[in-house]
Amino acid sequence: MRSRDTWFIEAPPERVWRVLADWGRYPEWMPDVAWVRMVRGPSSTTSPVGMELEVRTRLFGLVPAVTDRMRIEVWEPPVLLGIHHRGVVRGTAEWRLQPVGGGTRFLWREDVRLPIPLFGGVALAAYWPVQRWLFRRSLRALARLAESSPA
Repeated sequence: MRSRDTWFIEAPPERVWRVLADWGRYPEWMPDVAWVRMVRGPSSTTSPVGMELEVRTRLFGLVPAVTDRMRIEVWEPPVLLGIHHRGVVRGTAEWRLQPVGGGTRFLWREDVRLPIPLFGGVALAAYWPVQRWLFRRSLRALARLAESSPA
């Protein structure tokens, strides 16, 4: 399934990036995330590229159901963060930040699949409206956090 969502955040990209780069804060703004933990460190001390995270995901934003694994593939502060889903969900995600006036145009792209033949595609298609709703809630919460964070 492919998804593309855009949101305007009334904070500069650097402030939005600070929230995005804080893995521990994901449950604060992503209703479908119960917790995040690093399972493998980055290959360098200056960039988290190569870092692997485990993310406990809540089904319908309520019930912790799946622990997914993600790898940081692209890290270009404060412009682009790219990940590769490597667990139950497979595929890529990208967060792109563009300065617009005094704020940020935030683009969230996902291209994911469930690797279970036939059933995975059906299950993902059935759940996709819920996931889109959760993405929108996440974007609103991200905007609130970034807009209220100190300059």
